[in-house]
Amino acid sequence: MQDPNEDTEWNDILRKKGILPPKEEPKDDEEEELALQQQSVVKTYEDMTLEELDENEDEFGEEDEAAIEMYRKQRIAEWKATQLKNVFGEVAEISGMDYVKEVNKAGDGIWVVLSLYKQGIPLCALINQHLTVLAKKFPQTKFLKSISTTCIPNYPDRNLPTIFVYFEGEMKAQFIGPLVFGGMNLKIDELEWRLSESGAVKTDLEENPKKKIEDKLMSSIRCSLPTGKDSDSEDED
Repeated sequence: MQDPNEDTEWNDILRKKGILPPKEEPKDDEEEELALQQQSVVKTYEDMTLEELDENEDEFGEEDEAAIEMYRKQRIAEWKATQLKNVFGEVAEISGMDYVKEVNKAGDGIWVVLSLYKQGIPLCALINQHLTVLAKKFPQTKFLKSISTTCIPNYPDRNLPTIFVYFEGEMKAQFIGPLVFGGMNLKIDELEWRLSESGAVKTDLEENPKKKIEDKLMSSIRCSLPTGKDSDSEDED
């Protein structure tokens, strides 16, 4: 069979009649090099983040400065819009019907802290008071509360209070029952530390505040214990 790409008079006639496709012209070296450059093109400033714009600032010419500044302002505006969109700042009440929307589908990059409570349980009230303060301190975290049986039918009272921590719809931590929280002595700093350990908030506390209390308690216990010298004197008596 004759090669359709071969340079023959007969193939030229067939190409003119449309029977054979036009012959492919070989690319010269310059065209091939240009094609490779286009395939491996570096990100333009239109596609860069704020950090990338700053990092590559020296790579652009003077003619790009105005455009780059415009894109930088645009990126800052987009960032601020995202921050404002994700600001909560309060503890919102939800029902079981809201659970999927408000918790499982809270959105990308959103931490959710859900408090299950019941009226008449003092520790539940205390935790919700603490969460109200923490919600204002950490407005990027979504704080929610719900009456336990409204949210989860037949949820046992012995498990209250309960806190669930979610990130992008996936449960990351759970705190169930009064013993976990240490009872009515729970301080807001201790709760903040617990939530920070789960990732829900970024605390400025440098260490677990509970540890300070435990250290003081152990110190007082050691001070109250009789020393070896005291024991010896008692034996002599």
